[in-house]
Amino acid sequence: MKTALHTVSYAGVWPGQVCLGLDAIVEKASRLGYDGLMLMAKRPHASPLDLDEAQRKELRARLEDADLALACLAAYNDFTAGADRPDIPLLEAQIIYIEQLARLAADLGGNLVRVFTGYEHSALSHSQAWQRCVAGLKEAARRAAHFGVTLAVQNHHDVANHHEALLELLSEVDEPNCRAAFDAWAPALQGADLTEAVRKLGGLIVHTTAADYVRRPRFRYESPLVNFIPQPPAVTAVPMGEGIVDYPTFFKALSQVGYNGFAAYEMCSPLSGGGSEKNLDRCARRFLEYMTELDRKPPAAKAGGAAREKGSRRAGARLLPRARKG
Repeated sequence: MKTALHTVSYAGVWPGQVCLGLDAIVEKASRLGYDGLMLMAKRPHASPLDLDEAQRKELRARLEDADLALACLAAYNDFTAGADRPDIPLLEAQIIYIEQLARLAADLGGNLVRVFTGYEHSALSHSQAWQRCVAGLKEAARRAAHFGVTLAVQNHHDVANHHEALLELLSEVDEPNCRAAFDAWAPALQGADLTEAVRKLGGLIVHTTAADYVRRPRFRYESPLVNFIPQPPAVTAVPMGEGIVDYPTFFKALSQVGYNGFAAYEMCSPLSGGGSEKNLDRCARRFLEYMTELDRKPPAAKAGGAAREKGSRRAGARLLPRARKG
């Protein structure tokens, strides 16, 4: 399994997290030994607003020079957003955004755009939110197909984040280039069986993003009762292998269904140890070490990792073909 670093990990998206430019992250991912990058498709990284034709060629060449494949572009959409203002064509705007990302992915030598569904919205019933997501994904997928790009729906937003619901959603969208970007942390937090979840989605899975988490117990002090009232636990990111997500089982299940794509590592939420570059680098290295440890386990327990030595693992191990320089 190939490894990718999600650039959101260094994008300053949560309080205290360092913000690095794309050039610095390309250099860092190559130096650490990743196989590819998952590019955050918004500012300050890979926004289509900021990348003209010449800049796209430069970025593609930079990735090739760093020996990094483009695992995918990461879109940031919410198909239910703006439902309370039907006079504003926000759904149409998001479809155009995803279409532009499909063009950008193709220009950078890629063929995959990670997308979301939508959050529950007070102006929509569950059925209305569902149909809005189906309609948005269907049209966006058809437009992405013109660029040879597949949309990978991540089990992240409220609509269809459970694996059974995601399977039903993809069935309703019914486009050959609309597939699943299936992550382990959501079903782990939901209490689902990881092996069964992967088995049900099977060949629909074209991408996965990894992060490990722990639950932090929370209690609110109720003065009149002189007691602590239980609250929903907080979830905090920790280095790979230190949390509750059973990644050995998950990666083994992916291997059993024939998955041979990327596992992208992300740090896009508050992380144990803070958001300094030093701590982020420590966790980014730990992901590669963890994947190597899984790969070295006996075959019966092997979960499918990657992160072998950079020179050997990259020979013929690309998801996407590279264009050679003339």
